[in-house]
Amino acid sequence: MNYLAHIFLSGDNDLLKVGNFLGDFVSSKDQKKFNPEIQKGIKLHHYIDHYTDTHAIVKKSKIRLRPQFGHYAPVIVDMYYDHFLALNWSQYGLTGLEDFTHHFYSLTDKNKLILPEKAHHVLHFMKRDNWLYEYRTLEGIDKALTGMSRRTKFESKMEWAALELKKNFIKYQEDFNYFFPELRAEINEYMTYQL
Repeated sequence: MNYLAHIFLSGDNDLLKVGNFLGDFVSSKDQKKFNPEIQKGIKLHHYIDHYTDTHAIVKKSKIRLRPQFGHYAPVIVDMYYDHFLALNWSQYGLTGLEDFTHHFYSLTDKNKLILPEKAHHVLHFMKRDNWLYEYRTLEGIDKALTGMSRRTKFESKMEWAALELKKNFIKYQEDFNYFFPELRAEINEYMTYQL
């Protein structure tokens, strides 16, 4: 899952949201520098990634993408799934998507002194282009994927991924609709017993 889903799956705990966002930016040895709640969020991020990467439905989405996008298929699936979460936000979120995203941006501002430089770099673009809110449109996903394609070391072809999403929209939406409730149930159980 990408940023929106990670933040959403953190529930109402603001420090857990910060940690879940930081999961891609903090090494295992550096985790202990953070508040215990943020550490829990980092661990939650890794648990979400592991569960997602090993799920049969997610693998099915990746297989559909692999011939065209190679090892970038997992990144693209994460983006697609964030698109479907944003697109169907009214089924999941307790507040509107715009309020949710502004709350998260405000939360990162309050915690900016503890965020690593790489996180600041991503947040700059995330806020400037309002990624989390714009994920709800095909244009927003296209812009995000095209931007990512410019930043990859190797040719990713991610600039064509929005066209693939449009072409096989129903298949990817079905994958998400099957997978996401299972992920939510798994994370709810994990948070009950592990956090």
